[in-house]
Amino acid sequence: MRYALISDIHANLASLDAVLADIATRGVATTYHLGDLVGYSSSPDGVIERLRSAGISGVAGNYDSTVATHYKHCGCRSENARQEELAHLSFSWTLANTSGESKAFLGALPFRLDLQPLGGHVAGPTVTLVHATPSSNLVYVTEDRSDDFLAKMAASAGLAAGDVICFGHTHKPWHRAVGGVHFVNTGSVGRPKDGDPRAGYVLLDVDAAGVRVEFVRVDYDISATAAGVRAAGLPEEFVRFLETGGRS
Repeated sequence: MRYALISDIHANLASLDAVLADIATRGVATTYHLGDLVGYSSSPDGVIERLRSAGISGVAGNYDSTVATHYKHCGCRSENARQEELAHLSFSWTLANTSGESKAFLGALPFRLDLQPLGGHVAGPTVTLVHATPSSNLVYVTEDRSDDFLAKMAASAGLAAGDVICFGHTHKPWHRAVGGVHFVNTGSVGRPKDGDPRAGYVLLDVDAAGVRVEFVRVDYDISATAAGVRAAGLPEEFVRFLETGGRS
């Protein structure tokens, strides 16, 4: 079974469209999203409508659940006062410019999805989809997390050797196996932070032969997204972030 996994689109419709066009050429059985559909860019409703019309299911990210519930903050981690200010500006704009119908959609997203690539009628691997961890959509599971941390994360999800857990939230792609469990960070479609401004997603193949992970990067029209950000009156820092892959 071949899956395409997309995460952290963050209201960037141009990047989503480019990724979906690429996925259409890849022989994918099903596409899933791993949350954070909105925030930081100017097309929250457009992104949600595109996913709905394409029949793409997925899980709730921290931005999705906080916008749906009109929480006081997006739950994003900030490293300094300016980042905190920018996070609040983004969240306020997103709350005001996401329709009630879209908020209802975000609020209905499940926290976790479990897939059975071999059908579930025979013993086989489980693929678990979450936004961050099995117990919180706020924890950043970065590549430098210890094997012990990852083993505890797998145990909390009830996973065993041969299983796969996929997540986003950090906007930086990576893959590692610990105790036979595969940990896959899908990176970000709409707001990469690894210095590569191209949209990113994962192709995940799971079958009797094992698990194979391919990280895919796709060029998209960043200028179109930048124009939308500016027209929305969002901070210019958001444009520089997109143009530099998070290095601004």
